[in-house]
Amino acid sequence: MRAPTFDLTLLRTLVAIADTGSVTAAAKRLAYTQSTVSMQLQRLEAQLELTLHEREGRRIRFTSEGERLLTHARRLLALNDETWSDMQARQVTGDITLGIPEDYASLLPSVFAYFHQLYPAVGLKVICGTSVHLVEQVKAKELDLALVTRQRNSPGGDVIRREPLVWAVGVNQQPLLSDPLPLALYSPGADVFREVAEQALQAAGRNWRVAYISQSMAGLAPIVTAGLAVVVVTRSMLTPALRALDESSGLPALPMIELALHRAPHRPSEPVRRLGELIREQLAAPEQAP
Repeated sequence: MRAPTFDLTLLRTLVAIADTGSVTAAAKRLAYTQSTVSMQLQRLEAQLELTLHEREGRRIRFTSEGERLLTHARRLLALNDETWSDMQARQVTGDITLGIPEDYASLLPSVFAYFHQLYPAVGLKVICGTSVHLVEQVKAKELDLALVTRQRNSPGGDVIRREPLVWAVGVNQQPLLSDPLPLALYSPGADVFREVAEQALQAAGRNWRVAYISQSMAGLAPIVTAGLAVVVVTRSMLTPALRALDESSGLPALPMIELALHRAPHRPSEPVRRLGELIREQLAAPEQAP
């Protein structure tokens, strides 16, 4: 009798679901349809005759058996990828310098982990800065890639995602929304968020005052969660400590912003090309209504 053997494709799907948290996101990572991902998970459960997951809305929660298998799956896939890389005649090697605003760092941990899993011989350096400055660094060839908010005065780059902007306040405390509206804003020139907020309020005939200024959300968050100011963020930047305001707040609607990937003006190396493709695949998402 032949010893049973795991299908690594099914295990890779299991790990993708665990890393992304849903069938939909795993399908995007693996370039599969959602039905294919669901069927592969079902096949794995059928082969083992075990229940590996439970659904919680759109999210996937692994059972204790699923968590045990996930640990083994990561080890098996790591060994497989290591062996494959070692046996390849042309291994992907090199160094990459990527620039991102601090506020977008939370979008990329799974991308970094997956990229390192695929290309362990590639050295990745990440530099945080404002979108405006990062675009300048890419043009100066100081960065290989930069994921930024697309600026009105410096378009370009490949748009990989569009997100709605929202007004947000602390989940437990908020300021009075009467004029002059207290705002927590990015430093002048740091990003397009400030410009969009001021233009929307001006068009609506609203008055405002600047209560706090910072170059990142980490600096703005304390005064917002304390209930002293309103801030403009994308939906993906909302944390459990923040709450988006709806149209009943009386504040004007805000437009979409675009996340763009800029590349240095020279032919990209193989590692740079592959990281760029992975970022595009992982972050691409349909537009959402505010």
